[in-house]
Amino acid sequence: MERQPIFSGGAHYGIANPGYVPAAEGAAAMFAPPVAASQGPSAPPASMFDNMPGYEGTVVGGEGGFLPPPMPAYPVPQPHPGPEQPHWNIPSISEDTARDAFVLYASSKCCYSSSPAKDGVITAMEAFNTYRYRLETFTESRSTEWRHEPYNGQPVDAYSQQPPGPWDIPAQTPTFFVDGKQNIKVPYTSSVKPCHSCVGIGRKPCKHCAGAGNKVCWVCNGSGYRHGSDQCHHCNGRGRENCNFCHGQGSSQCEECKGKQQLLVYINLTVKWTNNSDAYVVEQSSGLKVENLSKVSGKELFRDTQYMVYPVMGFPDPAVMQASQRFVTDHQGKYCKTSRILQQRQTIELIPVTKVTYTWKGNSHLYFVYGNEFKVNADNYPATCCCTIM
Repeated sequence: MERQPIFSGGAHYGIANPGYVPAAEGAAAMFAPPVAASQGPSAPPASMFDNMPGYEGTVVGGEGGFLPPPMPAYPVPQPHPGPEQPHWNIPSISEDTARDAFVLYASSKCCYSSSPAKDGVITAMEAFNTYRYRLETFTESRSTEWRHEPYNGQPVDAYSQQPPGPWDIPAQTPTFFVDGKQNIKVPYTSSVKPCHSCVGIGRKPCKHCAGAGNKVCWVCNGSGYRHGSDQCHHCNGRGRENCNFCHGQGSSQCEECKGKQQLLVYINLTVKWTNNSDAYVVEQSSGLKVENLSKVSGKELFRDTQYMVYPVMGFPDPAVMQASQRFVTDHQGKYCKTSRILQQRQTIELIPVTKVTYTWKGNSHLYFVYGNEFKVNADNYPATCCCTIM
């Protein structure tokens, strides 16, 4: 029987060409076993990163923890009491407003009949206005980590002079009370290193063909023949076919360095601006759950914005003053440890809550209208049906 050549792209990474082997009828062609080519380490070694003064605790592959801000070089401004709070009150909504809100609510529910909302007779309306206090603390935090990217001729400045401290690097602060993030290459930390993943070659052995560039033909199972002495047309009798993943080359471009063979290694500074917010709603005896009020707005009675605010004083509801004292103490104690406080803002809203009692078909029912949006809550709506979705 004629000898059939078996071609291989296995010259890559020291994989030998299998050469010619006999292909007996019904037997699989012999080929070189996959060679355990070196894939390179999955993570960069610690020796790849220089020891930068002032950044000794910086880690690889993740943010190295939040860095506490330095002590201020000048006295911080002291908070002062906010302006006097005027005595506000919101009059009860009209009966027409309560009914319109109820009709809109019923129409938004596919299983609710509009009859109770349209035909029910309102018998009573009670106002249960309540206060919401909110404290916002806008902070800046900083963390560092070692990063690397393919080297394309970027500036290399490591050890040309000492890098600035993480809190000495200027960053563009976004609008107050709006979250933001900025990544900055720390000056004088960038150096070039051989790629750890491909060992500076720029390519890596194909893991699908073990670097050979070809694989056993799936049609003839490597024999080169089908149905007795018929030559396999898929591989032209070779018993092997080019690897589709590397196109017969036996290797592919290194994903880590994008074929550049080298990496730019540097320290990345992550600056985060976070608006930390806490709110307290004074309990009201209407029966409406407090969590419902988190979805609506109210009439703003008071606003105080400073570098650090002073707890609210002289407010008619003592629960609001207690919440303010507690939140101000908690925020200033908690966020000063890991971040820099840039600004604080406290507000007080008066949220309108109206309890509406109505009768329908001789039975008494109730619902709530609350917030500037006239949102409705009616847990026991009297006319519902079961909908079936086909």
